[in-house]
Amino acid sequence: MPDIDRIDRRILKLLQADGRLSNAELAIKVNVSPATCHRRTQRLFEQGIISGVHAEINPKAVGLGAVVMVGVVLDRSTPESFAEFEGAIKKLPAVLSCHLVAGDFDYLLKIRVKDMEDFNALHGKRLIALPGVRQTRTFFVMKEVTDNNPLAF
Repeated sequence: MPDIDRIDRRILKLLQADGRLSNAELAIKVNVSPATCHRRTQRLFEQGIISGVHAEINPKAVGLGAVVMVGVVLDRSTPESFAEFEGAIKKLPAVLSCHLVAGDFDYLLKIRVKDMEDFNALHGKRLIALPGVRQTRTFFVMKEVTDNNPLAF
């Protein structure tokens, strides 16, 4: 793992809070020259510590106000069945995240849809038809308390 000093940590923390900061603004906040700040930021990208900069979209503003968590159990626990499921799930734009988990499910999905009716259509037409799906358990999110918090390090 690359060495990350206090200046790098500060750069990372600031960029997580506001990825639109200019290099000049970032340099002032970190108390280094713009050239030093640029070199450090570039190094963080090159080392894969910063993997990208993205816009945070307000889901409700684009008509996607419902969050649904879905536990998925596959009919077989083989590398082939996992690979087939994972390949198929990546093609569903409503699925924000998919995690292979230990416990009652094989996978835990986070899905964002317009409303319950929208999810019902997705579930009936796409989710249960995914390769190897034996069972799903659905949890409608009542309130998002935290989501995509910055990494603490």
